[in-house]
Amino acid sequence: MPRIVSLLPAATDIVAALGRSADLVGVTWECTVPAGASADVRIVTRDLLAVDDPSDPGAVDAAVQAASEARQPLAAVDDEAIAELAPEVVLTQDLCRVCALPAGQATEALDRLGCRDARVVSLDPMTLADVLTCITEVGTAIGADAEAAELVSSLQSRLDALPGHAGDDRPSAVVVEWVDPLFVGGHWIPDMVEAAGARSALGTPGGRSAALSWDEVTGLDVDHVVVAPCGFDLDGASVQAATVLDRVPTGAAVWAIDADQLIVRPGPRLIEGAEVLAAAFLGRPTDPAHIRRIR
Repeated sequence: MPRIVSLLPAATDIVAALGRSADLVGVTWECTVPAGASADVRIVTRDLLAVDDPSDPGAVDAAVQAASEARQPLAAVDDEAIAELAPEVVLTQDLCRVCALPAGQATEALDRLGCRDARVVSLDPMTLADVLTCITEVGTAIGADAEAAELVSSLQSRLDALPGHAGDDRPSAVVVEWVDPLFVGGHWIPDMVEAAGARSALGTPGGRSAALSWDEVTGLDVDHVVVAPCGFDLDGASVQAATVLDRVPTGAAVWAIDADQLIVRPGPRLIEGAEVLAAAFLGRPTDPAHIRRIR
């Protein structure tokens, strides 16, 4: 089995879902180390973003902007760890320089360390369908084609069981991916909203997350606002949601969701995220461990 280094939390989740946790030798500081992984699995990246209060979205955005203007990287590879691990497969991305180490930076590190035989797989999904394709790509890269086919089939069956496009009378929803400044979720998030039986009032399926003014949201006639700040768990999202109640449409139900696990990581748990959204939108019992009604 190949020695796998994952430089993307979603990729780590995919490897685990394919039953190959034991083949992980390196992950990022942001990854959830899965059950079954070796006790010797190494953290091979470090965060370079200097933020006094990581729970303050405005402060985080300001730090990211400052680093971008100074052309400073947001994360670094632990060269010594990579050299010692000698990975055969490296999973990375080019979708977001904030969320994970870019593929180019990973490739440069491997070349610098003489690990030129490592296969670098960049996972860059823009839609929910692309996420399923990425699972297939990871399966091929790590020799788990059969497991990937079975997993994709199972996830697709769960998607097919969701309400989907329920007609013109379906509720409408907005997913807020960041509150200061305001970003409305794009990429696969509008697909999740639609799969959950609602109409995505803002956000372009397959498009990038959009920066808007709060005035563009406040005046909307929308049924649900889901606060899902990138990288925040349910408690963190709940705090952020409470700060924007006076900025969202007065008639909308406001939800906080575990964004880190269920919304922003393009891996298998996005399907669970769509299921949780469907329960909220359709008034079914919801899991308090994953979603919380704020208003």
